[in-house]
Order: sequence, then structure tokens, then C-alpha cells
Amino acid sequence: MTMNSLASKYIQKTERVLNDMDILQTVKLIDVKSIKEVIDEAKRYFEDAKYYLDRKRFKTSLASVAYCEGLLDALRLLGLVEFTW
Repeated sequence: MTMNSLASKYIQKTERVLNDMDILQTVKLIDVKSIKEVIDEAKRYFEDAKYYLDRKRFKTSLASVAYCEGLLDALRLLGLVEFTW
């Protein structure tokens, strides 16, 4: 799959989600365990980024670290963690 078609696939999928997602009307309490699970997922993406960088798969490495940053930014925007870039 070319980078162009891969990017197009992700953009189409993301556009569908942005257009179709529902905002839940209930408030969910977020416990520390749930926050740590998201941080663990971010760490896995971070490790993937280093793995692919070592193998000179730069585009995959960049995508992985971008996912990691997105998860971390989401936690920060929700006021669940503090850090600065």
C-alpha cells in the first residue's frame, strides 16, 4: 500500500468517526487505573516508534510517536495529567 493510499484510508476513517460519533450525555468518573491504562498504551506506541526508527522505517516510527503524543495530549486536555512539551 502506498503512503498516499494509506493516508487517504486513515483520513476517510477518521472523517467518518468525526462525523458519526456521539457525545455521551453521562459523566463518567475516571479512576487512576484507567489513566494508567491510557499511559501504558501511549508507552507501547512510544516503544514501537523507537523500534521502527532503529529499523529505518521512519514513516511508521513517526506515525507511532504521533499516536503516543495524541494520547498524552488528550489526557492533558482533560486535566488528568500535567506536562509540557
